[in-house]
This record gives sequence, structure tokens and C-alpha cells, in this order.
Amino acid sequence: MEFSKSIKDELEGRIKKLEDFIESKGFGSGRLTKAKKNTEEVNLAVFAGSIVTVAGIAIWVLNRNHK
Repeated sequence: MEFSKSIKDELEGRIKKLEDFIESKGFGSGRLTKAKKNTEEVNLAVFAGSIVTVAGIAIWVLNRNHK
């Protein structure tokens, strides 16, 4: 049982290394890198926008109830 599990783990590791190599050196790897960077930037912009929106709503609610 343990013998087959260790073989399975080793094969999965080798497949992962091969996938990583293809991702970094394969056809279209430059576009993939740019897409990942753009995705990170969009996620950051959405996060910042949501923080600003929540802060704006909180300020609006506090000022509305103060008067």
C-alpha cells in the first residue's frame, strides 16, 4: 500500500515539474505572464475600490444620522 502511494506521489511531483516548465518556457508563456500580472492588478483595483466604497457609505450613514 505504501509502495504504491510513494510511486503516486513521485509521479505527481514529476508531472507538476513538467507542467511548471511548460508554463514558464512553453509557447505563449509571455502572454500567460502578462495575463497573470493583469489579473493581479485588476484584483487589487477591485479590492481598493470596494474599500473606498464601504468607507464612503459608512461616512454617508454617519453624517446622515448626525443631523
